[in-house]
Amino acid sequence: MKLLLVNGPNLNLLGTREPEKYGKTTLQDIEKQMTQKASLDQHSLLCFQSNSEGALIDFIHNEAKTSKAMILNPGAYTHTSIALRDAILSVALPFIEVHITNVYQREAFRHHSYFKDIAIGQIIGLGIDGYFLAYQALASKLQRGEL
Repeated sequence: MKLLLVNGPNLNLLGTREPEKYGKTTLQDIEKQMTQKASLDQHSLLCFQSNSEGALIDFIHNEAKTSKAMILNPGAYTHTSIALRDAILSVALPFIEVHITNVYQREAFRHHSYFKDIAIGQIIGLGIDGYFLAYQALASKLQRGEL
């Protein structure tokens, strides 16, 4: 089964961007580890990151047809992108929303997510472990036939 790992703006800077908040692990490290884990579980994981809202939408439109589910860290688009929300709804792709930091302990404008009501669930504030927890949840749902 093919799963997607989609990351939004500025996540390409993981490892160097505000390491006190986001840690020192790079996005490439996360993608490599998660791809290996998916392979061991006989799944494929297609990773994509963009700072462009349109590129994220195009990727989701193109890949949803052949994918079972998605792990999504929309970055700052969490709080602003109705277009990205609509793209996900238009292809009916189940997903888990992930955030490295606890957005509810940050600025008030970060407390709203345009995705929380359409996501299977959210994993917030557990650092990069959130990605792996999201993967495990999707893999378990797949195994049980829930996706």
